[in-house]
Amino acid sequence: MNLPNRLTMLRVLLIPVFVVLLAVDFDWGDIAFLGADVPLHQFIAGVVFTIAAITDWLDGHLARKHNLVTNFGKFMDPLADKLLVTAALVLLVEMDLVAAWVVVVILSREFAVTGLRLVAADEGIVVAAGKSGKAKTWVQLFAIIFLLFGNPIFSYIGIPFGEWAMWLALVLTIYSGAEYFAQNYKIIVKSM
Repeated sequence: MNLPNRLTMLRVLLIPVFVVLLAVDFDWGDIAFLGADVPLHQFIAGVVFTIAAITDWLDGHLARKHNLVTNFGKFMDPLADKLLVTAALVLLVEMDLVAAWVVVVILSREFAVTGLRLVAADEGIVVAAGKSGKAKTWVQLFAIIFLLFGNPIFSYIGIPFGEWAMWLALVLTIYSGAEYFAQNYKIIVKSM
């Protein structure tokens, strides 16, 4: 197994650690972090999530740079991303930091695009991630990180950066989903 695939697997293994840290209130007290007070277990979960998000960038970068792209990586990397983001969003709903309907829209787009990719794969066509899809993913990750850390830095001046970033992620989610379907409508029509 090459290094990019190991990083992808590390991300998968970090997901249950992240979920347990965030879902269980260990009552370890609070921590002040760059102007935000958050429960210590939430802060540690945020660190784990941030490490996992960094592996998302790093595994793709290394795979492309060193020509280590594998079928395993093509399958597992986006799956790991979706599992990580889904776990975080569901837990953020439980914590009342994200509205449930926002998560429904985001997850619906993910299922729809995955379905499109499966139909395209059946036709021998690869639907690669576009720039808007990549931007959507990174904005989602930044929004989640800022929400987990209680809007550090921005809490000094009262700006709800994490919430604003999540709204931007929602807009990018809808836009990139529409773009995928507009660019690949022939695949859908052909499969009917």
